[in-house]
Amino acid sequence: MTNDVKETFSGEAPPAPAALAAKVRTLAPSMTRSMQRVAEAVAGDPAGCAALTVTGLAELTGTSEATVVRTARILGYPGYRDLRLALAGLAAQQQSGRAPSVTADIAVDDPVADVVAKLAHDERQTLADTAAGLDTAQLGAVAAACAGARRIDVYGVGASGLVAQDLVQKLLRIGLIAHAHGDPHLAVTNAVQLRPGDVALAITHSGSTGDVIEPLRVAFEHGATTVAITGRPDGPVSQYADHVLTTSTARESELRPAAMSSRTSQLLVVDCLFTVITQRTYETAAPALAASYEALAHRHAPRTTR
Repeated sequence: MTNDVKETFSGEAPPAPAALAAKVRTLAPSMTRSMQRVAEAVAGDPAGCAALTVTGLAELTGTSEATVVRTARILGYPGYRDLRLALAGLAAQQQSGRAPSVTADIAVDDPVADVVAKLAHDERQTLADTAAGLDTAQLGAVAAACAGARRIDVYGVGASGLVAQDLVQKLLRIGLIAHAHGDPHLAVTNAVQLRPGDVALAITHSGSTGDVIEPLRVAFEHGATTVAITGRPDGPVSQYADHVLTTSTARESELRPAAMSSRTSQLLVVDCLFTVITQRTYETAAPALAASYEALAHRHAPRTTR
C-alpha cells in the first residue's frame, strides 16, 4: 500500500455527489488502509454516513477523526462538513430510483449470458465513473493546446499503446500532425525534437510506466505542453504533466485483466478529447474528414462479380 496521495485540498471545486463513488474507486488504491476504510464506508452507505458526525464516522470505521478529515480532503472536499453534504446528495440520488452499483465478478462456471451481462454492466460503470471524474476544464485546455499544436506525440505501451494509436489515427483524419510511439527508444529520440507549441501525451493506467514517463519527461524539459491520461493522478507520470486527465480505476479479476476495463476508460477520454479538438478546428477539420471519407469510399463499396 502506498502513502503518496496528497493530503491537502487542491482548492478546486469539490466533486459533485455523483462523482464521489468514482473518486473513491480511483483514489482508494493509493490510500492507507485506515483511509480506505473511511472511503469504502462513505461510498457503500452514503445515507448512513451522512447522518454521522466526524467522531461517529471515525468510531464506525475504527479510525481517528484526523483520518476522516484527511480522507475527505483527499477525495476533494475542504473538510468533513462538505463531504457530508455530498453524501446526503448522493443518498438522495440513489433513493430517487437509481439502480445500486453491483459487483460484476465473473466466475469460471458462469453461463455465457451472465458473462455478457456482467461485462456490459462493468463497461457501463467504467464509462460512468470516467465521465463523472473527468475534469472538463483540463479537457478543454488540452484540446486547445492540441488544436494549435505544430506536432502531437502520443506515448503508450501494451493496451495503452492501442489507445495511443486510436487517438493518432483520429487526429490525422482532421489534418493534425500526430505520431504514436510504442517503442520507448524512438519515443525518447522524438521527444528531444519537441519544443514550445508542441504537445506530448502519455497514456498509462498505472501512472508509473517507465517507458511512457521517460519520453514525457524529455518533452516536458524541452518546453512542450505535456498531458497524462492516467488512472492514478497521484502517480509519477503526473510530475511531468502540465495537464492530467483521469480515467476510472480498472476492476481487475482473474478472468478480466485490468487492461480490458482501463482501455474502455481511456478510449472514452480519447473520444472526448478528439471531439472537443474537432469542435475547435471545425473549419479545417470538416473538409479534412470529408476528404478522408472520400479517399476510402471505394474500399467500402460492395464488389461486383462477373
